[in-house]
Amino acid sequence: MCLIAFAIRQNPRFPLVVAANRDEFFRRPTAAMDWWQTDNGQQVLAGRDLESGGTWLAIGSNGQVTAVTNVREGSAEAGRHSRGELPLNALSLSKTAMQARLDADPGRYSGFNLVSLSSAGGWYYSNRDAHPGRSVYRGVYGLSNHLLQTPWPKLLRLRTAVGNCVASAGNDAKALHAQLVPLLQDASPAPDHSLPDTGVGIETERFLSAPFIIGDHYGTRATTLITVSDQGQILVTEHSWGPNAEPLEKRQFGWQR
Repeated sequence: MCLIAFAIRQNPRFPLVVAANRDEFFRRPTAAMDWWQTDNGQQVLAGRDLESGGTWLAIGSNGQVTAVTNVREGSAEAGRHSRGELPLNALSLSKTAMQARLDADPGRYSGFNLVSLSSAGGWYYSNRDAHPGRSVYRGVYGLSNHLLQTPWPKLLRLRTAVGNCVASAGNDAKALHAQLVPLLQDASPAPDHSLPDTGVGIETERFLSAPFIIGDHYGTRATTLITVSDQGQILVTEHSWGPNAEPLEKRQFGWQR
């Protein structure tokens, strides 16, 4: 998952809204979002990484949302475990227990960002943060492949657009999802002068600078929208994409927590 915007308590009808794009190589085997049972017996709604296991974004039946992004590093060392286990662990463990586990072994994973979100607030942890483990409260946030709220152009663009959309949303969750999808399909690259330097070269920085990445071998593979209403109604929509932004499948799930 490479770009996430989320709004906490920015609309009285929808106290939690999450809008996210997952960018990945198209050759990496993946199962689309569905309900499945983790090794510890927990039911989660999530896609599945069939290569290393785990997932990039998961939703619990209570409406808790957890997601992970990698930290873009030009010469990152491989972690001993897949980052895909992090969203599942964050759903099953308390914040205190999760932080204690991560603090005890910071080299277990390659660079990552982890968020755990609910209607009341959330928690953010990165093993590349000088002070890992932060609570997040009311506001609009963006997360890509650096620390939370790092002002990369695509993060700023999506965060602003999602914040405006959520603030003006009515009472129809499906209509809100439909309004959010085009914001996540923004494929316009950022100008060179505003690109970060993450050690991958200017051509790659340009390619990765749009909120929605279009490519033959690598690009945006899933767009996910999540709303939790003030009445506890949860709606999740996932659009899947193939090479060169070919539309593949739309899945939608709704329930009352």
